[in-house]
Amino acid sequence: METLWLCLFAFLAGLVDSVVGGGGLIQLPALFIFLPSPLSDSLVSIFGTNKLSSICGTAMAAAQYSRRVQINWPSIFPAGLTAFMFSALGVYAVFAVEPKVLKPLVLFLLVAVAIHTYWRRDFGNLHAPQFTAHRERQFGILVGVVIGFYDGFFGPGTGSFLIFIFIGLFGFDFLTASASAKIINFATNLSAVIYFAVTHRIFYQFAVPMGLCNMLGAWTGSRLAILKGNAFVRVFFLVVVAVMILRYGWEVFGR
Repeated sequence: METLWLCLFAFLAGLVDSVVGGGGLIQLPALFIFLPSPLSDSLVSIFGTNKLSSICGTAMAAAQYSRRVQINWPSIFPAGLTAFMFSALGVYAVFAVEPKVLKPLVLFLLVAVAIHTYWRRDFGNLHAPQFTAHRERQFGILVGVVIGFYDGFFGPGTGSFLIFIFIGLFGFDFLTASASAKIINFATNLSAVIYFAVTHRIFYQFAVPMGLCNMLGAWTGSRLAILKGNAFVRVFFLVVVAVMILRYGWEVFGR
């Protein structure tokens, strides 16, 4: 029965994550709740299981977007490669610094993102790249360094932050930003999955069926985003960011 529940939440996580990120808000708590004891006591293996399931959906979403949305590969590919490398560094940094110290900063950034997106009604409606090809590639690599390290070290909100950066800094529309974010997300997830697999920190009996359901959810979500367009993605983005603010507000101030 626990596998059935985990698969349901994996589907929902894949759907949400494929549109605007934030699937970890759904899937990770589900793993803590529904994994049987003593498996639920292994924090690192829960993260590993979550990452393997997530990368399945991310790969599906990236494939769907790349077929229907024009992605600037000369800029996004180097950014993804850089993110892959710095995500690995972020994983190792976890052992030196306690990640939870970032929660107040993440909360502040999420509130700023929500306010900016809400008040700027035209935010992400038009695709108007701001940089030359060379400059966009340089900034893409810088984004890969920062976001890659962040995702490996802490992680929550990575997809949403990427979308915000691609719109606010690069001048992409919501759909192109979401598509580009999936490529970077896949790279950071791959780095983490390799680490968890090599260290035998994945519950494959749950991760595999969850990954299949996450893929189905990602296929559904990416199709919805492509069909509904920027207005739909903007509303979805604001809802997910609001939920993330409530979650981290509770963790920072409610305990």
